[in-house]
Amino acid sequence: MPPDQRLAALLAWLRQVLGQPLDGLEPASSDASFRRYFRAWRDGRSFIAMDAPPPREDLRTFLSVAALLRSVGLRTPEVYAADEENGFALLSDFGTRRYLDCLDDQSAGQLYGDALAALMKLQSGLDPAASGLPGYGERLLWSELETFREWFLGRWLGLELEAREARLLDQTWRLLIESALEQPRVCVHRDYHSRNLMVIGQGNPGVLDFQDAVVGPLTYDLVSLLRDCYVGWPAAWVDAWLDGYRTALREAGLLDDRGVERFRRWFDLMGMQRHLKAAGLFARLRLRDGKPGYLKDIPRTLRYVLEAGAGYASLAPFLDFLDRRVMPRLLEAGGR
Repeated sequence: MPPDQRLAALLAWLRQVLGQPLDGLEPASSDASFRRYFRAWRDGRSFIAMDAPPPREDLRTFLSVAALLRSVGLRTPEVYAADEENGFALLSDFGTRRYLDCLDDQSAGQLYGDALAALMKLQSGLDPAASGLPGYGERLLWSELETFREWFLGRWLGLELEAREARLLDQTWRLLIESALEQPRVCVHRDYHSRNLMVIGQGNPGVLDFQDAVVGPLTYDLVSLLRDCYVGWPAAWVDAWLDGYRTALREAGLLDDRGVERFRRWFDLMGMQRHLKAAGLFARLRLRDGKPGYLKDIPRTLRYVLEAGAGYASLAPFLDFLDRRVMPRLLEAGGR
């Protein structure tokens, strides 16, 4: 069903669910997926109407993961009504104050403290084995890294890899994946960052975009939050947040006492995997989906990769490849 026909169908469904016509409707947010969100008003109250067109989006997964996260105290939108077959849902409205828009030097301490506390609820409160979430294993980790090779290096930059460079990428992918797989496994939001966290009055933060949750590496969501593709912080702040959370993990029994260096290595290499994937996804959003807005975040994303890998000798050849072959080509592509 074309988008305009889906909007008409959504409006008809909302009228049926609410029992009367809406007082108003407007787009609520953009999304990197095929989902659309609208802010709806009736009798002075606002709601969020979600359009998740089947078969491209699975509303059932959204609903089940929302309930799962609420069960351990995370604030996900309340579901007032849902039409699973047609992909429509009526949700509570967390407002318009995204973390990304509210974070500054004065607010960061409190907001990140809230976000880390909520993340601990997720990781310590849910039994991964009983969660019903899919596994985040070698095949998925590899396919995400291949997004960087195909969509960013190949299609966006037009970079033709030499045979030795292709082998270098294979070796680097294996190293990053091995580090991810040796970590303790927890329930992972998978997009836990400033665009998907909302500043709300009670139980902050409001958590969005959780439908891709998996069971995976302990540091994945921590990297998403502290090495955000969309906002950066001084290294000393990140180190302090990271150290505090590592202590909390130990107290919760999710991490043993085998040293700070191992945990930092997990965090750094997980960050490299995530940010390489993100660069590939940002390029794909531009080339395949006609969404150029994420391209501006690629330089920060790749700087994270260079910074995270700098302390590891085994990654030096790959970082040299990025610095010598990729970053100059990225500058050339900046005007496209």
